[in-house]
Amino acid sequence: MKRIVLTGGGTAGHVTPNIALLPSLQEAGFEIEYIGSYEGIEKKLIADFGIPYHGIATGKFRRYLDPKNFSDPFRVMKGFFESKKILKEFKPDVIFSKGGFVSVPVVRAAASLKIPCIIHESDITPGLANKLCIPVAKKVCCNFPETLKNLPKDKAVLTGSPIRKELALGNREAGLAACGFTSDKPVILVMGGSLGSANVNQAIRSALPELLKDFQIIHLCGKDKVDNLLLDQVGYKQYEYVKTELKDLFAACDLVISRAGANAICEILALKKPNILIPLPAEVSRGDQLLNAASFKEQGFSLVIEEDDLTTKALTEAVKALYENRETYVQAMSASKQTDSVATIMGLIKEAAGIS
Repeated sequence: MKRIVLTGGGTAGHVTPNIALLPSLQEAGFEIEYIGSYEGIEKKLIADFGIPYHGIATGKFRRYLDPKNFSDPFRVMKGFFESKKILKEFKPDVIFSKGGFVSVPVVRAAASLKIPCIIHESDITPGLANKLCIPVAKKVCCNFPETLKNLPKDKAVLTGSPIRKELALGNREAGLAACGFTSDKPVILVMGGSLGSANVNQAIRSALPELLKDFQIIHLCGKDKVDNLLLDQVGYKQYEYVKTELKDLFAACDLVISRAGANAICEILALKKPNILIPLPAEVSRGDQLLNAASFKEQGFSLVIEEDDLTTKALTEAVKALYENRETYVQAMSASKQTDSVATIMGLIKEAAGIS
């Protein structure tokens, strides 16, 4: 039996692709363990899968002045030695890292023990944590063609992001029934991120009188962002967030309006849903969503509305244009090489672990 250590954390986006690989890893007979931070979100997310979990010390690498810049390097060193001890005991054949700062001591410790590491970069430009891991990685997986030029040619592989298989197993009728919708009107699924987006929410609700003439709308609006005055609005269903129901809501929808986080848009791509992306503006992020959205627009996968241009008129016109030309977007997404990421990454893992 081959053994693998998964690592990655800090945000859900650094964990859910690892979770998406679990069924294939188990089918291939891998014994799996996870290394994350002591109490990070990764510990909570992995707890449901019965996989041995090891917590280590970790520190953040900052490009700005902060008192923790003096203490966190020592935490990273502690995490390195903790990782090394865990790896020596478990003796994995390969490491798969989804990134985040917790992955740095794990990947570096594995490299010191000559354990092959495969890492994954979600965004167009590598984050600082992955930049520190790339020199010792065997292969570097990425989501976007544009990323390839930022990576060593002998290591870079365009894979897309691993997507949970169950998302493709939704039931349209169950999704419509959960929302109280009919089958004679197309459905828009709106996703503003796990915390919700006040600007996206406002734009959607302002456009309801026009959009509801032709569409039904499922709105994942974020925690505490449900509008109680619209609870009885016919054709409009609000959720703070969803878990198991998401697959059915995806199956029920004909169009998606979403932020442009890497994992969210890779799910949209894998499911081939015509979409409008509204990326986070640069002033509240490092600009990665703008780059992600620009790439998907260039590849013909998405319409894009930047937040500064987000008006009721712009949104309604974009929705109508997208619906009228939806087959063009489906065809572009169907031709993508980034939609079979689990199989591609599993091939790299098996090769690194010495499985023929």
